[in-house]
Order: sequence, then structure tokens, then C-alpha cells
Amino acid sequence: MIRWVLGLLAMLGWCVAEAQGRPLSVVFLNPGHAAEPFWADYSHYMQDAAGDLGIDLRVIYGERDTARILRNAHEVLERGELPDYLIFVNEQFTGPEILRLFDGTQVRLFALHSTLTPEQQALVGGSRERYRHWLGSLVPNDEEAGYLMGRALIALAGGEPAQMLAFTGIKQTPSATLRIVGLQRALAEAPHVRLQQVLYGEWRQQRAYEQSLALLPRYPQLSLVWSANDEMAFGVMQAAAEQGRQLRYAALNNSARVLQARVDGRIEVLASGHFLLGACALVMLHDHAKGLDFAARGGKDQVASLLRLVDDEAAGRLMRRLEQGDLDLDFRQFSATHQPQMSRYACSIDSLLR
Repeated sequence: MIRWVLGLLAMLGWCVAEAQGRPLSVVFLNPGHAAEPFWADYSHYMQDAAGDLGIDLRVIYGERDTARILRNAHEVLERGELPDYLIFVNEQFTGPEILRLFDGTQVRLFALHSTLTPEQQALVGGSRERYRHWLGSLVPNDEEAGYLMGRALIALAGGEPAQMLAFTGIKQTPSATLRIVGLQRALAEAPHVRLQQVLYGEWRQQRAYEQSLALLPRYPQLSLVWSANDEMAFGVMQAAAEQGRQLRYAALNNSARVLQARVDGRIEVLASGHFLLGACALVMLHDHAKGLDFAARGGKDQVASLLRLVDDEAAGRLMRRLEQGDLDLDFRQFSATHQPQMSRYACSIDSLLR
């Protein structure tokens, strides 16, 4: 009964929002730490987009804790006024439980950054199926990024036999899994490069540092290190420096630190660009609320080709733009509401690199 009343209130609230022109309300269940540079910046860019689009955005951090993420979802549900849209991340496979919690309400749900795995969808269905208010998803091209990073790192070996270590995030995080799948695809094309071990560095510098202190002495011929983010790469670099090792690195992210490392050549392969993904998702939800379903412009479940390799020159340009704090980027340019001739969404970092 309570869930039915909440659903009715949410539906009435959404109708009033449309009629009175009040801001569209969106809650983002951010899975990261509030002090974690990537996720804090990610939310900051979402707030930039929300300002351009007239969206009232509330960000709640999950502190990379499954119980905390689900508790945050419960608290949103129990509030007197539900949001029009809820954005969630399938961090540590929490997606199905979040969908179940909001089933029966009129809150529209959207999966961001990582969506339900094929195995999960086989059990609970895909977007707009069993959970009809689950509108869809937007995820980065993680597998492709892992492949591109792997291929470029392998090329540094110059066709000679080489050994590699790979560091990925948390085992229950789909993006970590997909990036490793991409690396394995690159390795399948390069039998002369041997992957010695895959380590779960949990996205953290300290964890990768501790792992590397123990592992590097086991592999005196090791020359290549592939890392699914920047923090873990810096952990390996710290351990390697202490042991007098010279290694070559591939990493992924957009922190000022990693962009500077790419400019300096300390990291020779870098993928970046997915930090705008949340902002791009708000563009799609803004259009949906205006009656322009994003499914007609790329499908209800989209993979955004945001991640790309950046050379030292592009890394320098990107670093200077991000250092400004305000991106000086009007996200309405990516919206079908404001660009009615647009046939597909093309939200990207191109404008920042120009």
C-alpha cells in the first residue's frame, strides 16, 4: 500500500513539474567516495550539465560500499518527494536490487557507467521489460578501451618477446571486467607478449603499491604494466622506483596527475574521455522528459565511444581545460531538444580538445 501511494505521489509530482515548469529532479547514486577524485569530478561535470539543462541534480555517494549504496537507495525511496529520475551504477552488482526497490513507483531509472550484466538480465530482464520504468543505460566503451590500451602497450615492445602485468579494479565491477576482456583480445593478437598475472588492485594506489612490492622481484624480465585506472598505475610506479625498475605503462583516467604523466612520457599509453559520461546521460534524460525518447537516437541501451587514446599533446590540452574548473561547455549543444536535426547523440570530449 505504501509503495502504491509513493508511486502515485511520484507520478503526480512529475505531472506537476511538467505543468508548473519546475526543474526536472534527478538523483544520482554515485558509487564512489566523495573525496575520490574521479567520482567527485564526474559529479562536478554532471552538475555543469544540470545547470545548462535546468535540472535539479542531487548526488549521493556510496563510498564504494554495497550496503551504503543500497541504504542510499532506500533513503531516496522513503523521502516524501521522489525524484523524476534515478541514475544508478551496477557497482558490485547492486543493479537488480535497486530496480526491485523502485518497482511500483513512477520514478524512471537509468543505468550509468555500468549496466546489468548479461547474466543478471537473463534473470530479471532488460530495460523496459519486466521493470518498465528502467528506461535504459549509457556505458563507456570499456572493452574497446582495454583493447586499445593493450595494443598500444604491446607495440612498445617492438615485436620482441615481453612480459606484462595487468592491474584491474574490483572483481564485482563490470567496467573492470570489460577492460580486462579488451586487454585479452589485444594479447590474443600478440603471442610474443606474455601476461604473467592479473591483479585486483581495487582501483587504489596503495593496494597496487603493496602488490607490486611483492610481485616485481618475481619477474625480473617484466617490462610492461597495463592498469585499468591511473591510481593503480601510480602504485606500481612507486614500487618500481623503489626497486630501481624501469617499466612502461598504460593507464586510464583524466586526473591532472595522469595527464601530466602522459605529457612527461612517464606513462606512454593513456585512455581518457569517459568523465563526461554522466553529463551526457543527463542530456538524454532531459530530452526524454521533453518527449524526445533517446531510444530513437542510438537505442535505449547505448555504448558511448568516449574513451580514446590521447597523445602527449592532447593530454596537455585536456589538462589545461580541466584545470579551469568550469568546462565552459554548453551541454545543450548535445541535446535533441535544442538540436532537433540530430539523429544520434554525439556527446564527447572533442570540444575540449579543440
